[in-house]
Amino acid sequence: MSAATTAPAADAWQALKQELLAIMPAERLIDDPLRTLTYGTDASFYRLIPKLVVRPADEDELMAVLAGCRRRGLPVTFRAAGTSLSGQAVTDSVLIQLREGWRGHEVLDNGRSIRLQPGVIGARANQLLAPFGRKIGPDPASINSCMVGGIAANNASGMCCGTAQNSYRTVRDMRVILADGTRLDTADPASREAFRRSHAELVEGLECLSAETRANAALAEKIRHKYRLKNTTGYALNSLVDFDDGIEILKHLMIGSEGTLGFISTITYDTVIDEPHKAAALVFLPDMATTCRATIALKPAPVSAVELMDRAALRSVENRPGMPEGLKRLPEGAAALLIDVRGNDEAELQARLEAVQAIFEGIHTLEPVTFTREKGLYELYWKIRKGLFPAVGAVRDTGTTVIIEDVAFPIERLDEGVLALTDAFHRHGYPEAILFGHALEGNLHFVFPQGFEKPGEVERYQALMDEVAQLVGVEYGGSLKAEHGTGRNMAPYVELEWGPEAYALMWRIKALFDPENLLNPDVILSRNPTLHLENLKPLPAADPIVDKCIECGFCEHVCPSRDLTLTPRQRIVAAREMARLEAMGTSLAGEEAERLERLREDYRYAGDETCAVDGLCATQCPVGINTGELIREMRRERLAPHADMARRVGRHFSGTTRLARGMLNLAGVGRAVLGEKGLSKVSGGITRVSGGKVPQWVPTLPKAAPVRVLKRKPATDGVREKVVYFPSCATRVFGAGHGDGERRSIMEITLSLLEKAGFEVIVPEMPGHLCCGMAFQSKGQFDEATHKARELNRELLVASQNGRYPILSDTSPCVLHMQGRLDERLTVQEPVAFAHEHLLPRLDVTPLDERVAVHVTCSSTHMGLGERMVALARACAREVVVPAEITCCGFAGDKGLVTPELNASALKGLAEQVGECDAGYSNSRTCEIGLSLHGGIPYRSILSLLDRASRKRKEAGETA
Repeated sequence: MSAATTAPAADAWQALKQELLAIMPAERLIDDPLRTLTYGTDASFYRLIPKLVVRPADEDELMAVLAGCRRRGLPVTFRAAGTSLSGQAVTDSVLIQLREGWRGHEVLDNGRSIRLQPGVIGARANQLLAPFGRKIGPDPASINSCMVGGIAANNASGMCCGTAQNSYRTVRDMRVILADGTRLDTADPASREAFRRSHAELVEGLECLSAETRANAALAEKIRHKYRLKNTTGYALNSLVDFDDGIEILKHLMIGSEGTLGFISTITYDTVIDEPHKAAALVFLPDMATTCRATIALKPAPVSAVELMDRAALRSVENRPGMPEGLKRLPEGAAALLIDVRGNDEAELQARLEAVQAIFEGIHTLEPVTFTREKGLYELYWKIRKGLFPAVGAVRDTGTTVIIEDVAFPIERLDEGVLALTDAFHRHGYPEAILFGHALEGNLHFVFPQGFEKPGEVERYQALMDEVAQLVGVEYGGSLKAEHGTGRNMAPYVELEWGPEAYALMWRIKALFDPENLLNPDVILSRNPTLHLENLKPLPAADPIVDKCIECGFCEHVCPSRDLTLTPRQRIVAAREMARLEAMGTSLAGEEAERLERLREDYRYAGDETCAVDGLCATQCPVGINTGELIREMRRERLAPHADMARRVGRHFSGTTRLARGMLNLAGVGRAVLGEKGLSKVSGGITRVSGGKVPQWVPTLPKAAPVRVLKRKPATDGVREKVVYFPSCATRVFGAGHGDGERRSIMEITLSLLEKAGFEVIVPEMPGHLCCGMAFQSKGQFDEATHKARELNRELLVASQNGRYPILSDTSPCVLHMQGRLDERLTVQEPVAFAHEHLLPRLDVTPLDERVAVHVTCSSTHMGLGERMVALARACAREVVVPAEITCCGFAGDKGLVTPELNASALKGLAEQVGECDAGYSNSRTCEIGLSLHGGIPYRSILSLLDRASRKRKEAGETA
């Protein structure tokens, strides 16, 4: 165990839990096998399982946790998003995990600064600053998923920020909680003064270290020299030469301290300009030497970023959609630079592009240097660059891990360093290693697969790391950790890079802040020379669907169950552990057998029942892993005995939907007789007694849909263009909401809109019997899902005359499910795409004087329709609100009724963002039920908004 000085008593963690139960609920004190395993896993290749995971809601609770740990001598580790790579966020003691309560933010000084709590995702901070044309300085590749607490605690930098705009350079103030529970707010003069009095020994000790360091000319110069480069190895010793005030030193030492000196509860950043005009080029060069020389030539140029990728890195992404075809034809030894140029206006951007082009006039490139301003291609280049690490991990052999190291060379020696590294990889048997990185800073990442199970593999890895450390840290005077933090991974090499004098200085800093060594012990500083070779994470085969996952955590921020149970990464972690235990076969016994049984039992709810299987995780995963497919496969195996029931439901689907409408009518009667509160109480009791088999009634459950409208004869004059309208089973069941100003069902709205636009509407035969199959697929009933899709395919071919006419289906998730399952001659669109292509050209639209909210469904995100949905709403209303950090609503077909807590958790915070809106709009009827419930405003089909804002387009010469 990573202990402080003496090992704690075996029951110390349970005693701490009992103490904390007096101030926080049991659900935020976690010690069961499933969640300690999954919550304790980060993106590194280390595995430690915490004894207790604590989720404090505020500073006072966190201080109480620290006090309890201090009394018992229990080490404690802080965790934000868990995307760190060096093992700094894992522990086998107490893990403090930041969730709700740590996402506060405040934009200051008209965007010139921003105050953030550590649970705010980096991209969210930039979203808040975007209206002011500014952003935070750090821009790590994981900015869409990593949190501000980790960005600051690791001094993470990234593509564009270099050393000038990292957290160390842009921090204005912070609130800090130290190991002894003291709270310091560096922005508050009274807090600073009180701290100087209460912690004079610490403040004066830091000032003394600063004076000693500055008086030591050789050491001071070494520190200044090393921080010309990106450097996160050890503590921020530059604070001792940059400042002489103890509190300023403390503030800057906290940056990059990886939770070993204290906890940053709030940080205020000075922001930087986000130049709006952007262009990028992927420049191919014949060899690494030429590539490095080009990088050096670009150093003084007006570029925002220069990213280097060697041939192996390019090969790992050459088959990605949208990549230049010529990528596959590049010769061995070739390399590329991704060059980003930005400007405040078009003229400035153009001038800078011309300056960059001029540099390449004397450099041999394999293809002409061509910059793109096109947003889609620009974003594709960066998405691929940011996904290189996970993409490489995905092509490794199953069962192996992927190692990423992060070094920096003086840029003037970059070409030498690259060649030396490459030679070292080959000599130690790592020919598949790839190189990429932030070339302008001499910052390189090298990535390679590594197995630790076979004899000799740990020794081979150690030999490589010993040589790399000597090569980079000593021979080239570079940084062994440029931006990923020291963690456990590089802690044994800190003294080698810095030398004994500076290393001793770091230990003195640690002793001043944390004399009992309770804060993240063994991270950054360790006396254990083999720490980096211990507690290595197993990655056993679990299922081909997810075996390529490297547990990076990029998926977590879009998962609707992220604050309720597990995220996609955590579901995979648990699946792997269960697979590992199952593989032990007859040798599994005792505690491990009991543990497996408990994991299976708890996974049923946390892993399966609360998974929306929306697949949003795949949109964020660099290799497209859809964890929902894993869960559906598990459901298929578990629910196989119910296949006959699924078949009966599918073969009598009209009766099933009639029954559902009858239940809605019955609920309407109950609502009238018992009232909302009474019906909710009765329904809740029935749901509990049935073990969740009977859905929970909710106040926004709508009226039954009037399916008779589908039987009315369409307008026809022999001239109108024809369109096939397929109403989904959800819209054939759920009608208008009770008390909603929009009293029409989606079917009525859609028919009205299509006729207004001049279409002759064709409804397929037997519409009440048809279903795309998604409802069965999500339950793991794949055979019946396939049968229903084939039925629908047959009827749509007939109705559309083999694809002659376009088809509108009013529910976005159904359309996504149909893709790849229907005849390729059929063109099926959901409301947003259909409106843009077929309705807007036929209608005159006048924006309504309303403020409306838009919910972009997960299926719309999958189909790339988010921006088009918002654009449609903006064409129809004065103001449009798109709530931040609301991804999938979690209603997931019937989950909102059978597992309502998933819907509630996914939409937490929605009401505060849409409270002043007149109504909300989406393109999925079931989603709209949950959105109405938790948003506090009625949510309707986006077609309703378009219908209300539009009228038939006048023909030329026609008068009103």
